[in-house]
Amino acid sequence: MQYITGGTIRKLREQKHLTQKQLAEKLNVSDKTISKWETGRGLPDISILMELAAALGVSVPELLTGEYAVNSNRSSNIRKMRFYVCPVCGNVVQSIGEGAYSCCGVSLPPLEAEECTEEHGIHIEESDGDYYITMDHPMEKSHYISFFCYVNAERTEFVKLYPEQNAAARIQKRKRGYLYAYCNRHGLFRVML
Repeated sequence: MQYITGGTIRKLREQKHLTQKQLAEKLNVSDKTISKWETGRGLPDISILMELAAALGVSVPELLTGEYAVNSNRSSNIRKMRFYVCPVCGNVVQSIGEGAYSCCGVSLPPLEAEECTEEHGIHIEESDGDYYITMDHPMEKSHYISFFCYVNAERTEFVKLYPEQNAAARIQKRKRGYLYAYCNRHGLFRVML
């Protein structure tokens, strides 16, 4: 196992615009202790790693490896919703932005949405403040629509579908957004509402 290096501590401290003294105060140690860590003349005890990581704004694994995950979009954007589907069991994972997911021993790539085609046309009717969504699509065990998902700037509404039922769902009408439909053979399709 790799342990934290002095260079990593110094780099993270400087990125947070902290002096050795300020970091020492956060950890209740002396600034000489921080200096020793950074120059390789000592190492922080394992019991203080969680506090050190928190003070430096990283996770413990990032602190230990020296590899930092940089999230340039701290506010997230729900319209960057990504979908991952397991080809073995059909599990669906939704995430806001990219992620690394696996299921049934398979690494799942994010699905790329295509605009609706004639074969995968989504029909939308407004009814009592809802959208009634339908598709003229087979719903057999080997070829079916697995889900509908409506995504706008504030929320998502996910409807799981199963073979041998209708490719239809009722979704509450909200602000403009995207409606996604996933065909187990042809992939992910979307239309703007």
